[in-house]
Amino acid sequence: MTQRNNIFSTLGEYTLFMLKVFKKPEKLKMYGSQYFRELEAIGLNSIGIVFLISVFMGAVLTIQTGINLENPFIPLYLIGYATRDSMILEFSSTIVCLILAGKVGSNVSSEIGTMRVTEQIDALEIMGVNSASYLVLPKIVAAVTFFPFLVIMSVFVGVWGGWLGGCVLTEVLTTGQYIEGLRYYFVPYYIVYSLIKTSVFAFIITSVSSYYGYHTAGGALEVGRSSTRAVVYSSVLILLFNLILTQLLLV
Repeated sequence: MTQRNNIFSTLGEYTLFMLKVFKKPEKLKMYGSQYFRELEAIGLNSIGIVFLISVFMGAVLTIQTGINLENPFIPLYLIGYATRDSMILEFSSTIVCLILAGKVGSNVSSEIGTMRVTEQIDALEIMGVNSASYLVLPKIVAAVTFFPFLVIMSVFVGVWGGWLGGCVLTEVLTTGQYIEGLRYYFVPYYIVYSLIKTSVFAFIITSVSSYYGYHTAGGALEVGRSSTRAVVYSSVLILLFNLILTQLLLV
């Protein structure tokens, strides 16, 4: 019973927190510079790690698919087809967002948690500023608007990494066969599905991490614990909503 009460209590606190975050601000101008600052911190600073992860994911995916398709009755161009659809449907959206949950989520939670324990949030409240909206809303908007670009970049980089790993380094298939597979039976709706998932995951990462950071109580040790909770629960929710969205949008 205690665990159930804790779940509903946390869900209620999170809902009230979100209502406070999306409350109409008094001055929209003060959110502009904050938004672009968060766009750099959350989005632009994540390009490097997304690029690196996508290259290796595409390369490994192509090599492993090629090894498992050593059958004369299966055309080799299906390796490129499998790499393309795997990157679009799952790897570039779900796996990349799980990585970003660790990078972005921990940064967001620790930043807001540090402001809480050092009483900077209390100072904002005393000045009449809606601290939840001022601190969290720009982060959510920045993540929701920029994460889809990261995923699109991840798809292209992953496909390029697949060519690099499968055609150049290991010669599992030729470049012509790989390109033929990339062009085979492309479904544009898969891109829409992937971007919808990414936007939902971006909201989960920033909102959940901000919630745990905002409700940090104690000292520096609690800031670390809040960051850990933020990453863990964000990852679990990403996997849960990945299943839900797949059932709703694909099945």
